Amino acid sequence: MQIETFKMLCDLVETESFTKAAEISGVTQSAVSQQVSALERIFKSVLIERRKKAFKLTPEGQVAYDYGKEIVRASDSLHGRLAELKDIVSGNLRVSTIYSIGLYELPAYVKKFMQSYPTVNVHVEYRRSDQVYDDVLSNAVEFGLVAYPVKDIKLEIVALRKEPLVVVCHPQHPFAKLDKVRLKDLHGQKFVGFGPDIPTRRALDRILKKHGGNMAYEMEFDNVDTVKRAVEIDAGVAIVPAATIVAEVARQTLVAVPIADGDFFRPTAAIYKKQKTLTPAMKQLLVVLKGPV
Repeated sequence: MQIETFKMLCDLVETESFTKAAEISGVTQSAVSQQVSALERIFKSVLIERRKKAFKLTPEGQVAYDYGKEIVRASDSLHGRLAELKDIVSGNLRVSTIYSIGLYELPAYVKKFMQSYPTVNVHVEYRRSDQVYDDVLSNAVEFGLVAYPVKDIKLEIVALRKEPLVVVCHPQHPFAKLDKVRLKDLHGQKFVGFGPDIPTRRALDRILKKHGGNMAYEMEFDNVDTVKRAVEIDAGVAIVPAATIVAEVARQTLVAVPIADGDFFRPTAAIYKKQKTLTPAMKQLLVVLKGPV
């Protein structure tokens, strides 16, 4: 019986999917099923009720999972401690991130990290916000990167930065000539924004409502790239993190205008599963992510 077998069981229970558990370990679904069957033979117990449309642990399976988690956690802790004693920072790191952070901020930090720790392989997944949380909770990744982090008793949240928010418009739009824009002046404008289930959208709606800028959205998208493309064709104005439009402002395809009502920021954070043993590589990546580029 190997520790990897217990890890596969834990991944299976936490994802409730043979497919996802196989992806995490880099094996086939059949291999995961065979490992679970091997545990059942060893313990002479059925651990999972095999149904087509439902995943359910048996009472024996719950006990095996609970003990398996402790075994995997102890193994990870041992490997991490031995690596620290040898001053070794290596291995694989999986990061799930929302598009705006992954495309416009993360690359510079990953480059800095890789320059210091070239033996660490960093794999980045670009996901919707809700999917990032699912990836972290199911152990599909070591870290998630999100905006407006949501508190969860199962998660640790590490604050990273507060990104300035700006109004963005087409160069020929009247706002482009202003030094600042009042939020109430957005009322009546064609407004392009994120979908209602996106955390940044919910936060912006609260800000706009407080300052008299209740908006009728002309277009709604699930990522900042599409929002920017809509503004570039003069389909409306938007509010986005300043870091996401640096290239467009430099090319003069968009104009960023500060908000007159005050300084508004989008908080970002790294999240990881509570009680997770941080390897030396994970610890060092967090140090880099919290620091300057």
